[in-house]
Amino acid sequence: MTCLLVVAKAPVAGLAKTRLTPPATPEEAADIAAAALLDTLDAVLAVPGVRPVVAMTGDLVAAQRSSELAGVLSRFVVFAQRGDGFAERLARAHADVADCFPGEPVFQIGMDTPQVDADLLGSAVSALEAGEDGVLGRAFDGGWWGLGLRDPSWAGVLRSVPMSCDDTGDRTAEALARAGVELSDLPSLSDVDTMEDALAVAAGCPGGRFARAVACLAVR
Repeated sequence: MTCLLVVAKAPVAGLAKTRLTPPATPEEAADIAAAALLDTLDAVLAVPGVRPVVAMTGDLVAAQRSSELAGVLSRFVVFAQRGDGFAERLARAHADVADCFPGEPVFQIGMDTPQVDADLLGSAVSALEAGEDGVLGRAFDGGWWGLGLRDPSWAGVLRSVPMSCDDTGDRTAEALARAGVELSDLPSLSDVDTMEDALAVAAGCPGGRFARAVACLAVR
C-alpha cells in the first residue's frame, strides 16, 4: 500500500493565502485555502487502495470551515508537522509516515493544487508500485506540487533544498539524483499563490469547492 500524504496548513484568517489579499479579505483568502484543502482531501480519498495521511500545522479550531475539515480529516491518519522551516518539516513528514508504516512508498502533495484529481494521483501511485524510484510533479512557478518516493528515507535530501524559489523543482531533482534516485516526471501544474492563479485554476476545475469559493469572491 502507498501512503498518500498531504502536507497542510490550517486555513486561518490572516495566516493562509495572504497573497490573495487584496482583493480578498483575510477571511475570504482563508476560505479559499480551506476549499482548496478540502478538494485535495477529496481527491486523495477517491484513490482506491491507498493509505490517506495528513501532516498538519496550525490551529484547526480557528480555521475557516473547521467543522467540515474535521469531518473529512477523521478519515485520515493525521500527524503534526515537526521541525523548523518548510524543508525540514517536509523531510520529517516523510520520515514520520515511514516510521508508522514501514516499507510503504509515499506520494506527497500540498494544498495549493486543488485541480489535482484521483486519476492523476492514481497514476503517481501506480508508478511507485511498479517499482520506479520516484516521481516529481513540477509547478509552473519553478517549484513542485507532488513528490513520490519508493523509499521515503530519500526525502532527507530535501533539507538541503531551498524552498519557495524559482528553481526549487530543479534543485529537488538534482539533490535526489545525487542520492541515486531516478525520477520520472508527472504533468506540470499551476500552484495557487496569487489571485490570477486562483482564477485560472478555478476555470479549469469548475465543479469543486475551490471554484465556488473563488467565484463568490469574483462576483461580490
